[in-house]
Amino acid sequence: MLIHPWDAPRDDAEWQRWLGAHDFGQLAVNGLPGEPPYVQPLHFAYDAERGEAVGHLARPNPLWPALEANPDVVLSVVDDYVYVPGPWQAPPEGPSEHGVPTSFYAAVQLRCTAHAVDDPAEKANLLNRQLGHFQPEGGSARAAAGEAPYGRMMSGIRGLRLEVTGVRAKFKYAGKRSEEVQDRIAAALAERSGPHDAAAREHLLRRRGA
Repeated sequence: MLIHPWDAPRDDAEWQRWLGAHDFGQLAVNGLPGEPPYVQPLHFAYDAERGEAVGHLARPNPLWPALEANPDVVLSVVDDYVYVPGPWQAPPEGPSEHGVPTSFYAAVQLRCTAHAVDDPAEKANLLNRQLGHFQPEGGSARAAAGEAPYGRMMSGIRGLRLEVTGVRAKFKYAGKRSEEVQDRIAAALAERSGPHDAAAREHLLRRRGA
């Protein structure tokens, strides 16, 4: 992923806040020899203090042998994306039809060392961390090894702990454009009011002058 200086996060807190609210991504795992990479959709809970993300997958998932052969993986999250028509980006001094269309998006890629979790007590702890993230209001029983309601189901899954070893983050929202062009794009996003337009506009305005 190419990251220009004007698209880079201002600090770690920027991408960490965004990732905390975007907890569904794709886990890329190197394939076994002769096989293409595996790409697994994944709900995960990111813990900035521990420097890790946690999730779980079904025990029969075919990516496990590849993950155990090479635990170096990438967890990729992309959201708040929109298509930007060319005229929106046209320089003020030129014809609108000369504007270049582009995409706006936020993206975080976590390079991780993956660890499978099979110990029943450790797996229960990992599941409870996920429940705490996704259901902070409660409403579900806690997982405990050998206890209802989840104890009998736990043998059918493996926990996944992703130890973060590197981060690449990008917020591509007209960072190199003039304020006049940024104002035009922000107004156009508000008028179009399509999927993700409000989120993209918020990023553009928030990052102005970053």
